[in-house]
Amino acid sequence: MFSKSKINDPAPKSESAGKLPLPDRGGDPQRGDAASTEFRASAPKAKPPASVLSSDLTVTGNLKTTGDIQVEGTVEGDIRAHLLTVGEGATIRGELIADDVVVNGRIVGRVRGLKVRLTSTARVEGDIIHKTIAIESGAHFEGSVQRQDDPLNGKPKAQQPQQGQQPQQSPRPQQPAAAAPAADAAKG
Repeated sequence: MFSKSKINDPAPKSESAGKLPLPDRGGDPQRGDAASTEFRASAPKAKPPASVLSSDLTVTGNLKTTGDIQVEGTVEGDIRAHLLTVGEGATIRGELIADDVVVNGRIVGRVRGLKVRLTSTARVEGDIIHKTIAIESGAHFEGSVQRQDDPLNGKPKAQQPQQGQQPQQSPRPQQPAAAAPAADAAKG
């Protein structure tokens, strides 16, 4: 059906020469060329390297990314990432939320992750909410461990509907109770 000889023919070259400017993101959206589709499909495949916070860096504030973070310094705040690696010399004070968490250093705060791994050099003071966990021999951990199927979105969403339902139910019993004393007062 298709062969390299057809690609090298003069007619396809002139068409492909017209397609070359399309990948500069200024292409015609109405054209459904395979070349422009291939370019767009290949762009997300390139995974950027992890953002590294070096050992001499202190961050005060929250960090949020859809990528990976490697912390070697100090962070005073919450971190949300895809993959979070805490280096041996790192200290984090705050909540960590990530798909994968690898702890080699010190954390003071809650850890939420689908996969959480505490290495032998890890020091964690706080609760860990996870789907799967691995704790190596030598790791120090003070807190509670709770398994959830969806630890990234666990308890807060489940508690809100329950709290919303309770106030709706509480006025209903009060109405008959309020009517009963009024009836007793009318009798007496």
